Amino acid sequence: MKEGPDIAHIAALIGDPARANMLTALMSGKALTVSELSEEAGVTIQTASSHLSKLDAGGLLRPRKQGRHKYFSLANDEVAHVLEGLMGLAAGSGHLRKRTGPKDIELRKARVCYNHLAGDMGTQLFDSLMAQEHLAINGEDLILTTTGANFATGFDIDLDSLRSNRTPLCRECLDWSERRSHLAGSLGRAFLSRFEDLSWASRDQKTRVVTFSQIGAQEFERLFAMK
Repeated sequence: MKEGPDIAHIAALIGDPARANMLTALMSGKALTVSELSEEAGVTIQTASSHLSKLDAGGLLRPRKQGRHKYFSLANDEVAHVLEGLMGLAAGSGHLRKRTGPKDIELRKARVCYNHLAGDMGTQLFDSLMAQEHLAINGEDLILTTTGANFATGFDIDLDSLRSNRTPLCRECLDWSERRSHLAGSLGRAFLSRFEDLSWASRDQKTRVVTFSQIGAQEFERLFAMK
């Protein structure tokens, strides 16, 4: 008998088309109800409930009750990281669910990957932080340098708070559309939150598209321009 993690079980959970659509919908970072997820999957509420029970039992979801409603979100960053990687693999192999359209272009420009910025602007953020030596690769780890800590603090990001939680501070996430890294981890989440707090950007919960205002785009380019 082979020993080690049973990847076939997790792969089977994700591999069902209806469940895959549900998990993709939850990449927005927003908790959704059974009814909302049934619409995303194109199945009945009863069938959706069955799928969600399997995903929950497999450790891929975090269910929560509020009043009479039950909400589901991805269990953690690890699940989102795996899903983004699978999207990149599928896109690289030519397995796309629909033809390119306006929303696809917007998603490729800037989108939410669970809780951090992805797409062209996400990889630009990562590349700029690397070029300015605010981030560095140490073996297999992505680290925030001293200058990076000063930059983040100057951008009103509370690093002490970020370092106190269990989520890795910095993490590379392979962007499915750009095939390059964008910034994940609690720092990636904090940057996106600051962009929203400053009214530079807003997210569309239904499509995951992140739209930057004219001023926001100008300020983003000023701070994270690639020379």
